[in-house]
Formats: sequence, structure tokens, C-alpha cells
Amino acid sequence: MSSPFDQAAPGAAFDAFIGPARDTASGRRPWTPADGPMPAIYLSHGAPPLYDDGGWMRDLFGWAHRMPQPRAIVIVSAHWESAPLTVSSPVEGAPLVYDFGGFAPRYYTMTYATPDATALADRVVGLLGDGSSEQVHRSARGLDHGAWVPLSVMYPNADVPVLQVSMPDEDPERLMRIGARLRELREEGVLVVGSGFMTHGLPFLTREMLRGDAVPGWTDDFDAWVADALGRGDVEELRRFRSAPGMPYAHPTAEHYVPLFVTLGAATDPEAPVHTEIDGMMWGLSRRSFSLA
Repeated sequence: MSSPFDQAAPGAAFDAFIGPARDTASGRRPWTPADGPMPAIYLSHGAPPLYDDGGWMRDLFGWAHRMPQPRAIVIVSAHWESAPLTVSSPVEGAPLVYDFGGFAPRYYTMTYATPDATALADRVVGLLGDGSSEQVHRSARGLDHGAWVPLSVMYPNADVPVLQVSMPDEDPERLMRIGARLRELREEGVLVVGSGFMTHGLPFLTREMLRGDAVPGWTDDFDAWVADALGRGDVEELRRFRSAPGMPYAHPTAEHYVPLFVTLGAATDPEAPVHTEIDGMMWGLSRRSFSLA
């Protein structure tokens, strides 16, 4: 099987996208209290192949464009599992973590220099630690690709402060409690994001999936199950994901699914039906992404 990462012009779709996107994003209306709380969202983040999919970038950018420009972003990514709970470096131009392998050299030179997020970090540390059993640490770690890749498409001018919070474990209850502690930030214009991938069976990719010619039954089955549970606001069912149709192929490990519980916890009503913002497939994997008020 040839590598899916062998492209004649890596990132060419991103090059065509980014100039017009930056111009359009410059005119976005900033959030005001009259808008009410920013939503809580779960997104399938795409990793570097997102930069080669013009349609997917337009979907993500359009989603961001339908929202007011947030004052800041707090994101929990599948790619940072660390206990105790830890927040990323809030400095201006925080470093990026190129935590992927096998891609074209270009992707290891991408930049996303976000503004200073010190005030946001202080606020988040206070919320997560106040009155709880959580110990919250600070680190010099930058943003991993579950954060900077999708955000560089949604907010291409890098003009929104971004803070990443580690995922201390994969327990749905604990992740919902973390989301609940972040909930009031939404009333201050902060976008709360869980970043994963709705199916992530990378060990089971086939040539046909990589060509875009096939979607395996385990992806269809898991995606239909999660869409139904989200549509009914059935949080208890979502917690039973390990016995869901399509498992364990859809998620050999759970880290790309469970950021969903941070999103649910941060919602005003975790049991409200979600609004699906992006669906469809990439390499036979579900890109399903959603928002909650």
C-alpha cells in the first residue's frame, strides 16, 4: 500500500484556502454579552490531512463564521493525556507540538502564533481548582495538533487567545465535571472545545478507505449509534460507548471519543439534543462534529 501522505504538493488546498479565509475572518463580528453564551463544541480535528481537503476546511471555517468571534478558546484534545490536570503555556506565540509522524516535511513547519492567554490561564486554573479535588498544574507545553490544526482553519488570523487543558483520564464522569467547571466561561465569550475524532480506527484502515472508496461497517454502525444518542440527549447511552455497535474497531483506544464529555459537561443542558455542524467521512472515518448551547 502506498503512503496516503505522499502528495505532489502537500498543503496545496490550504494555500488556496488561507488568503481569502484570512480576509473574510477579519470582518467577523466580535462576541458581546447580548449574544448570550458561546456554544460548547466537539470537533473532529483532522490532523495534517485536513490541509489537503478544501471542502472540509470550508466546512470548519463556515462553522466558525456562523458564530461570533470568541474572546478566547479553551480546548481539550485527544492528544494530551496528562494527570494531574495541567494547562498549556499561555505566552504569546506559544510553541506548537508536532505530535504526528509520517507526513511531508512541510507540516512540521506550520505556524500558529496565538495571542497572550495569561489572564485566561489564571481564570481557568481558578475555576478548575476552586472547591474541587482537582490539582491544576501549569506547564510550558504548547498546543498540540488536536488544537492548532483545526483552529488554524477556523480562526486563520491567530487573533484569539487559546489555552489547552490536559485530559487527566478517560472517565466520562470526571470529564463532564471538568466541562461543568468551564461552563461559566461561555457566558464571558469563551468557546469551549472538545477535540477528537468521531471514529478513529487507524489500525484498520484499508487501501479502499484511504482512496475514499469505502466506509467500513464499523464506522457506519458507530456513527449511527452516536448520532442517535446525541440526537436524543441520552448521556447515559453515550457513556456505554465501549459496548456500542462498531466497537472496538471504531475506537481501539478511547482518547478521540471521550473529549465529547467535556463538551457535554460545558453545555447548559448536557441532555439537550445537539446540533450537528459537520458530518460525512474521511478515509472511511466519521468527521461528525457538533455544538450545544
